[in-house]
Amino acid sequence: MNELQKLENEIYVLLRFYGVNSFAKEILAPWVAYESLKMNHLYQDLGFKSRTEMGKFMSKNYPKLAAKKPKEKLWKKFLYDEIGKVAPACITCDDQFNCFKCIMSEMSA
Repeated sequence: MNELQKLENEIYVLLRFYGVNSFAKEILAPWVAYESLKMNHLYQDLGFKSRTEMGKFMSKNYPKLAAKKPKEKLWKKFLYDEIGKVAPACITCDDQFNCFKCIMSEMSA
């Protein structure tokens, strides 16, 4: 299993844990986990028009996880913080020093 597959699996396990029903756990969780590896904002990778749509989707399918997320933190950042890892997109991001106390900037400080 390569590093990306490990990250995908960890996000999948996190989402399965918080899924509200079998659809959220077995269908949506692997999809969201896979899409979280891509290089855009998670709402874009999932095909949502806005962060608001993404928030509604997560609140409906993962309400306890959504309740834990700080309002100002982006979903992809939040999910990867929950597993103690850095999202692949964050590694090459030009905004690491301004991104909600990004782990990457903390590691380089």
